Amino acid sequence: MTTQVSTDLPHLPDLPPIKDLPLRVARPIAKLIMRSLWRIQVHGAEQVPASGPVILAANHIGFLDGPVLVAVTRRLSFVLAKRELFRGTMGRFLGRIGQIPVDRHGVDKEAISRSIQVLRSERVMVVFPEGIRGAGEVTFAKGGAAYLAMVTGAPIVPVALLGTRDPGQTTSEMPHRRARIHVVYGEPLRLPRSAWPRRKPEVAELTEQVRVHLAEHVIAAQALTGLPLPGPPKAKTRKT
Repeated sequence: MTTQVSTDLPHLPDLPPIKDLPLRVARPIAKLIMRSLWRIQVHGAEQVPASGPVILAANHIGFLDGPVLVAVTRRLSFVLAKRELFRGTMGRFLGRIGQIPVDRHGVDKEAISRSIQVLRSERVMVVFPEGIRGAGEVTFAKGGAAYLAMVTGAPIVPVALLGTRDPGQTTSEMPHRRARIHVVYGEPLRLPRSAWPRRKPEVAELTEQVRVHLAEHVIAAQALTGLPLPGPPKAKTRKT
């Protein structure tokens, strides 16, 4: 069943159109390369609705999280990624395949609008509620996923990512070759759609629901796969 998108969303005529074709071309190539490097297993793919807007809310442990999730999710997915990644060759590539830069240090209205545009067009939006790469236990969360669900009515599918960083690595390092990587989709969480204005206490309350739902799913995914989280990341060495 298709989830109907709220009709009270802002009109977004000035945004560039969503870029589907470059992502459709790049995704199978990326998937082939990743599967040649690592042993990737997907669990619960049926939890992702086959149509309609969907928010994937994933824990965040390493650099590889976004690329792996986009490559293996059965539907085209667009990621909210930190603005710092959109520099140089990589930044141009991310922009061309429609990924969305976000300023993590404040309210990024453009990123919010573009995310709403993705969901409004009944596509899949990937959000990392923790906001930063870390241990991946989801002990804290920002309000982006909850807010987008409140605006659009899109279900939030929790995703546990395991194995995208080895223990003792920095968050920018890749796991060793042939490492096991598990992508585990969980039961969708449906939050009540809320008309404007959306008050901070309400957003905070629903954000905590999202955090708990995702944190519990990460624990269950570790039991299912037998693969634990990698622990706190190694601190990056500053160049002198």
